[in-house]
Amino acid sequence: MANLAQSFASETPWVDEAHLAGLLHDLGKYADRFQRRLRGDDSGLDHWSQGASLALTHRAIAAALAIQGHHIGLQRGDKDAIKQLLNTATLANAVLPGLQLSDADLGVLTTRAQADGLQFATPATPCMQGWHQAVAAMLDVRLLFSCLTDADFLDTEAHFNGDENGKQARAGGPELDATAALAALDRFMADSIRKGSLATDDVRTARESLWRACGDAASSAPGTFTLTAPTGSGKTLAMLRFALEHAREHGQKRIVLAVPFLTVVEQTAAIYRRVFVGFPANFVLEHHSLAGLGEESEREDAEGGASRQRRLLAENWDAPIVLTTNVQLLESLFSNRPSACRKLHRLMRSVVIFDEAQSVPATLAVPTLAALSHLTRAYKSSVVFATATQPAFDTLSASVTKHAAAGWKPSEIVTSHAELFQKLERIKVEWRAGNTSWQTLAHELKTQTQALVVCNLKRHALALLETLQENGMDGVFHLSTNLCADHRRAVLDLVRKRLASGQSCRLISTQCVEAGVDVDFPVAYRAFGPLDAVAQAAGRCNREGRLNALGEYGRVIVFEPDDTGEARRKYPTFAYYQAAEVTRALLTEHGKLDINDPAIFRKYYENLYDVTDLANQESEIDKAIKERDFVAVAHHYRLIDQNTFQLLVPWADRWSEFKALRDDAEHTGISARWMRRAQGLAVSVYKPRDAMPAWAIPAKLKQYGRTGGGVSDEWFILEGDFYDDTLGLVPPEGPQLFIA
Repeated sequence: MANLAQSFASETPWVDEAHLAGLLHDLGKYADRFQRRLRGDDSGLDHWSQGASLALTHRAIAAALAIQGHHIGLQRGDKDAIKQLLNTATLANAVLPGLQLSDADLGVLTTRAQADGLQFATPATPCMQGWHQAVAAMLDVRLLFSCLTDADFLDTEAHFNGDENGKQARAGGPELDATAALAALDRFMADSIRKGSLATDDVRTARESLWRACGDAASSAPGTFTLTAPTGSGKTLAMLRFALEHAREHGQKRIVLAVPFLTVVEQTAAIYRRVFVGFPANFVLEHHSLAGLGEESEREDAEGGASRQRRLLAENWDAPIVLTTNVQLLESLFSNRPSACRKLHRLMRSVVIFDEAQSVPATLAVPTLAALSHLTRAYKSSVVFATATQPAFDTLSASVTKHAAAGWKPSEIVTSHAELFQKLERIKVEWRAGNTSWQTLAHELKTQTQALVVCNLKRHALALLETLQENGMDGVFHLSTNLCADHRRAVLDLVRKRLASGQSCRLISTQCVEAGVDVDFPVAYRAFGPLDAVAQAAGRCNREGRLNALGEYGRVIVFEPDDTGEARRKYPTFAYYQAAEVTRALLTEHGKLDINDPAIFRKYYENLYDVTDLANQESEIDKAIKERDFVAVAHHYRLIDQNTFQLLVPWADRWSEFKALRDDAEHTGISARWMRRAQGLAVSVYKPRDAMPAWAIPAKLKQYGRTGGGVSDEWFILEGDFYDDTLGLVPPEGPQLFIA
């Protein structure tokens, strides 16, 4: 196991410390009490703190923290915590409540380990050499922790898979063959895209320009990059070209692409699998929030060995191309849990791409940029922020430098991106003065055969839908997170078919349509909001540029909903409201805003950072970082509100599947496999402060052997006729209440 941890750290300066951590991680198992525990005669033992204490005597602070946390999670790295671990007299105080050291005598444990041939040497180059740049230092610890925990998980798995002949390690994932992958990508572009594209010549020319720019920039040294390109410019495949050529040039081992939403992961995965058809299984691997739900018995694994292998590889990202979400990637970078951190060592010597980079919350920007900056500087990785609305994160470089030496000074991949935006100008934005009532908007939509309307709030979308229904309008569709994932996919499929055939189609949506969803309307209405949100909505209008061939542009009308409530209540969050007000101030200053001009977005983000005072804010996560508190950092680093539950809903088109899942939950209880099956029929709902609503029935947990059972606090089943075929979940308390 120590050798496996060492192999994961083989290209780092601290490879010896990873090996030492592997040797010492279970030192307490040499205790007599632990042997009694194996016989069932003892319990409640800490068998890891002794190894952490001994690691500190070898000046291996990161190894000590990793060893201490490999079962319970990373704890604290402040001076008091280190002293507690180092001093054998106070070591017992470092043990969690309810546990006791298997043996407090390090001499006895060390002697027994050495009798087994183990030798403990002080590492030549420590992993973590000081806390003066805390985000970087904490990332160093997590990466060593990742090497240790992944090795421990794999070694334990091999033990239980073994037989009388010894351990049986799992088969590893395929390696990245960047040369073969590039050849496949070129073939795909030639056969499937260039020949079959519905885009106009101007759009195809612009996409070719982006394609070439990504290829030309790939020879740049590893580091931080931005890729600024307009929506519909072919960014999904162009950034893959950059990543593959960059990896081939610099010997990087994998490509990790992170996007804001699970639906975009699935959409991108479908494209990439078409590109790499015929490549080894799991060459492209998806990983999302339900990929690591826990162990299953073989009898449950009806999907077969290939599916099981895919899930195992997703646990530690053992694949050449990994597609995941921002939540999975970024929250893992700041996690303290073994299961979340075990994959982090795979980010070393990798190309990491964030699509729709503007979705990184501004409140978490400084620690996020610091961690990614350190990853590139110390571990030969490259990070790319790709978006049409590039945040001005480089203005925060001085603040980032306090946490990571390199700061944030990315190189732009498309140096002529301003020209690219001009070439791909496909829409004109109309900034409407005054308020627009839902009735006025409904009358306008009657004159538009095909139109998209994006609202800031679900209650606004529902109010407009009600008005359209009162007007007897046909071809009306609704999209929001009130709909389960399968329902949303079906709506989008139908919308795309109607758009392609010229049928009437008015889609009323919340912001869930904006990031990466491939639809192409001639007209889009967007409720006034943050400038980047307006631009994302505009990216769903005249996307292929077909109106340009007729001498026309797509129309994007930004309107102010006629809502007499408090201004803040017209937006989903206070941060969203702040960003909208920054947009309003810019609009007042300039009269109108050209969303095809990248310089406008730079000014917008600079003003937004000034308003929110990102450079000087003192948040809870900043305090936790200063205190080297891994537990608190993990608690406060949240991209989205985690206080939600999953509600299984009876969408009519999947009624039989809903009934089967409900029956399974009632008769046998839910398992990890059940949760994966239920994902497409689930709506995410905020947990109420008081009692759960009567219409949400907790799902029973599957009982294994004599233990387990009970009910879930994460999965519930909708009771009652509260799922509408158009509106989605509409509980009796009202359509807005609780829905995430």
